[in-house]
Amino acid sequence: MFSASTARDYSGILFALFLSLGGSGAAAYDCAGLPEWSSAEAYSGGAEVRYSAVAYSANWWNRGANPEAHSGEWQEWAELGACDDSGSSSSSSSSNSSSSSSSSSSSSSSSSSGSSGGGSCSAPQYVAGTAYGVGDLVRNLGEEYRCDIAGWCSSTSAWAYAPGEGDHWQEAWTHTGSCGSSSSSSSSSGSSSSGSSSSGGSSGGNGERIISGYWHNFDNGAGVIPIAEVSDAFDAINVSFAEPTGAAPGEIGFTLDPLFDEQAFIDGIRAKQAAGKKVIISIGGANGQVRLESAAARDNFVSSMMEIIDRYGFDGLDVDFEGHSLELDAGDVDYRNPTTPVIVHLIEALQALTSHYGDDFMLTMAPETFFVQLGYSFYGGSCSGCDRRAGAYLPVIHAMRDELDWLQVQHYNSGAIIGLDDQYHTMGVADFHIAMADMVLTGFNVGGNPDYHFPPLRQDQVLIGLPANVNAGGGFTPVGDVHAALNCLVKLQGCTTYTPHTDTGWTGLGGLMTWSINWDEFNNYEFSSEHRAFLDAL
Repeated sequence: MFSASTARDYSGILFALFLSLGGSGAAAYDCAGLPEWSSAEAYSGGAEVRYSAVAYSANWWNRGANPEAHSGEWQEWAELGACDDSGSSSSSSSSNSSSSSSSSSSSSSSSSSGSSGGGSCSAPQYVAGTAYGVGDLVRNLGEEYRCDIAGWCSSTSAWAYAPGEGDHWQEAWTHTGSCGSSSSSSSSSGSSSSGSSSSGGSSGGNGERIISGYWHNFDNGAGVIPIAEVSDAFDAINVSFAEPTGAAPGEIGFTLDPLFDEQAFIDGIRAKQAAGKKVIISIGGANGQVRLESAAARDNFVSSMMEIIDRYGFDGLDVDFEGHSLELDAGDVDYRNPTTPVIVHLIEALQALTSHYGDDFMLTMAPETFFVQLGYSFYGGSCSGCDRRAGAYLPVIHAMRDELDWLQVQHYNSGAIIGLDDQYHTMGVADFHIAMADMVLTGFNVGGNPDYHFPPLRQDQVLIGLPANVNAGGGFTPVGDVHAALNCLVKLQGCTTYTPHTDTGWTGLGGLMTWSINWDEFNNYEFSSEHRAFLDAL
């Protein structure tokens, strides 16, 4: 669908934008109180240091990355400016302290600072980052525009989608007429945070618990469905799958099945978004092994994912890495400070993408129990003789927990897993789901080591992943048993062999995920209809 050269050209555009926003570090910066960078220290995103009389800010977690050599496009550090310890210039440099991989705050203030709005138009002034729906009218630069693609209209990237002036505005908006020549509207400077929508799945049911499902554009026996015809019971639609192209390390592509027309597919996404649904591109799957073994692979991954997301207007991305995509090097024992390249580069890539697209961008993950809950018993970097993939998602989940909308662990195709009661639990029954969900809601010692305790996720971040029917995956759980698990987790009612580690119940549990929407339709919508009604009443 796109070439490596296209991805590189796109990266060059982004880098030029970064430089225009102050990434060159020319301004002076008050370095008083900033620590000297140390190769032995681990730095979290936002940490500031000084090195060779220059100030830098960490774009994401890193260790051992010399700021002077690692500041630039998709690098670990952003240059803030030459040090001036007199204290007189700190205010002038603070506006340039944002991450090099994020342009939203600067672009939103500049998007409408030009010519007039107002006139005879009654539509509100366009503000980057505001949640716009299909059909919404705005005015900008003295002209009126109608939103065609909600996700792109609502983007924080005004440089791309500001109506009438962004590089790609015609992909998001339609020009409807002139507003006349009245005086300019009020400035939108500093307004990038106004009107932004919640990043969680918000539609359907009581709005508190969601159903997320995987829509696949290939026929594995379940049949195929136009995306516009997906049941309204689903709040989030994970489009499956974007996969490695093989053309360059880390480069990802997405190709529709020939059964589908691309424009009809895009129109279907728009229709679902207009109905309040989230449409997310899922990466990997069982056949799409993704290994970001180098910085070049990381950069190719970021550039190619931006190409896909912008082309179709996806609301976010889902990390569904399976197989040998993630594994830990021997000696990589601390999930909080990973050193394995495929882990570190994935974290950096996700940091870059979430920073670029802003707060409304969705980030979800769908690991197997092997990569999460098994980490309680065995951790691949620290155990001797065990599979190096054990618990390998934990560093990624932890590093991205503030940006993560939900974790939808696959409670299927799983071996027996030891729970927090130190007993084995086997898939396909209520207690398996209770024990597996309780582990990420309670937290656990990684590899059994109390020095490496994995903190619990927020309740709304936890979805339970289930097969839609017996054909969809091993470990299918009958509807009644799923409801029994939910009653135990949320209300502490009907618990049998496993009791959750809460006195009040996990009342904020996020909901359910299924593989797949296609298999659900094949099974006469049993999953979506039965569980939608139950979740709404829970």
